[in-house]
Amino acid sequence: MSAPPLYRAPKSTIDPDQSSRSWLRRALPVVLAHKGLLLTSLALSLVGLLVQVQIPNVLRLGIDDALVARTAGLDRYVWWLAGLAVAQGFVNYLARRYLLRTAYEIEYDLRNIMYAHLIRMPYGFYDRVQTGELMSRSSSDIRAVQMYLAFGPSILVQCLIAVFAFALMVSIDPLLAVVAMATMPVIALMGVWMRKAIFPVSWLIQSRLAQVATVVDEAINGVRIVKAFAGEQRQVTALASAADRVRWAYRRDAFIRSRWSPTLENLPRLGLAMVLLCGGWMAIEGHASVGAIVAFNSYVLMLQPPFRMLGMMIMMGQRAAASAQRIYEVLDTGSEIAERADPVRTGIRGDIEFAGVDFAYPDGTVALRGLDLRIPAGTTVAVVGRTGSGKSTVAKLLARYYDATAGAVRLDGRDVRDYALDTLRDQVGIVPDEPFLFSVSIRDNIAFGRPDASLAEVMAAAEAAGADGFVRALPDGYDTVIGERGYTLSGGQRQRVAIARALLVNPPVLVLDDATSAVDVHVEQRIHDALRGLLHGRTTIIVAHRLSTIALADTVVLIEDGRVAAQGAHAELVAGEPRYTEVLATMQSGRDRVDSGIDQGVAA
Repeated sequence: MSAPPLYRAPKSTIDPDQSSRSWLRRALPVVLAHKGLLLTSLALSLVGLLVQVQIPNVLRLGIDDALVARTAGLDRYVWWLAGLAVAQGFVNYLARRYLLRTAYEIEYDLRNIMYAHLIRMPYGFYDRVQTGELMSRSSSDIRAVQMYLAFGPSILVQCLIAVFAFALMVSIDPLLAVVAMATMPVIALMGVWMRKAIFPVSWLIQSRLAQVATVVDEAINGVRIVKAFAGEQRQVTALASAADRVRWAYRRDAFIRSRWSPTLENLPRLGLAMVLLCGGWMAIEGHASVGAIVAFNSYVLMLQPPFRMLGMMIMMGQRAAASAQRIYEVLDTGSEIAERADPVRTGIRGDIEFAGVDFAYPDGTVALRGLDLRIPAGTTVAVVGRTGSGKSTVAKLLARYYDATAGAVRLDGRDVRDYALDTLRDQVGIVPDEPFLFSVSIRDNIAFGRPDASLAEVMAAAEAAGADGFVRALPDGYDTVIGERGYTLSGGQRQRVAIARALLVNPPVLVLDDATSAVDVHVEQRIHDALRGLLHGRTTIIVAHRLSTIALADTVVLIEDGRVAAQGAHAELVAGEPRYTEVLATMQSGRDRVDSGIDQGVAA
């Protein structure tokens, strides 16, 4: 059984409706899942604005009553201003705190939604996409969407200060209020133009950032190959080329911002000049008070930050729209490996059948052509053939990493597509020829399929895989943390850890895909001796590239051009099947070269 999730699942997810909903409406369920925090933040921001717009009005009254008319004491207005300032600061602190909590909660949900989807996608998906693209969409694109979803509503609330300020200005002097707001329609129109100009550039920036991430990811993961072929300068050049394309896109973005943002930010200052001109004339003529002119100046100055933020919000919105579409491209990609509505979750014995199976990889490479093969439960079968004959594909179809293009793969008489994926993969253990290890302890790597396994069980699996000896010799034994992908271990050591990982799960069906190719003959023999007892009663498929591995099998299956060319005991095939002896000769020749390389490495 699969381990239950150990993390807090997102409260909601992205709306799957692609056709009738905008990107923002599709993301709305994620935002509404945290509406309590968000609405609290917005309400506090609104209270802060109401307090802020009162300050110029109190200042107006103080000037007109205490300084001009001298009908009231100045200290009362000073205390009012100080109290309003303290209240505004405290309310804004709370609003900011709740807003940041909302932002982090939304980001948490988006990242988990994205990761959960990626982890469910089948092999074929990863054959088509680049890791750097996925990393970019899972990091910078999510951050762009999160910023807009969390801070966009707050910016809109901040812009309400224009409404409150206008209402107070109208209550003080309607004519002067109209003069102060005369530039607002122009600002709104320019905002629309700016939004249209920024969107395509925002998409281009995110796409080219993903290209940079791809170059970096491939260079880091392939650093050993890069160094082996002295390709450092070529990789630096490739990165510089990708970075140059990003720079061009950022320059274009900066050009658009420099063209529109200063105008958006400074148009309210034109309103300030008009207020001073008209208000000054009205004050001279006795139609307005000095306090009113000072208050209007303060209100017009209050309009500048919201409109500066409005310009920023437009740019954030276009960046978020471009990023959301890139994220949705991934989330809207369905898995071709789907479960039945009511999948089978019962255990299996291990009776395997391939009936007329055809299969081609996503790139069009044909691997199997009408494969017919029956493997009774509890038997061990060695699958041999030339490179590219389709041997490893058999294991991938059995565990449903891919689905057959035609025909059927059956376990205990049932199509593998009838089983729940977790049930199927719990019971079909695969040890690949190039095992992947995580950057955790060796114990955790072996126990990956059974996190609750005891140390004694882990050690028993390692002993059976021939790994216990070298693990105990490490500085921290089973608690030794290995490097990324296990590269601090040798290839043979990685393979033995991978075998132990599969054996610990104890699946009824085990596939060894050339799982001992990187170990020397003596270690391989010890592993085989241990495996002979463990394979008894277990259905085992051994994808063999060595003569010594075939000795573990009850039956040998020769595959050529994606079909079963011959099947029988090793001695029978040697005696009566020329194609089998040719394959054996090729395998022996390749083994001799490998052994020669190992001997030279040991001598060195």
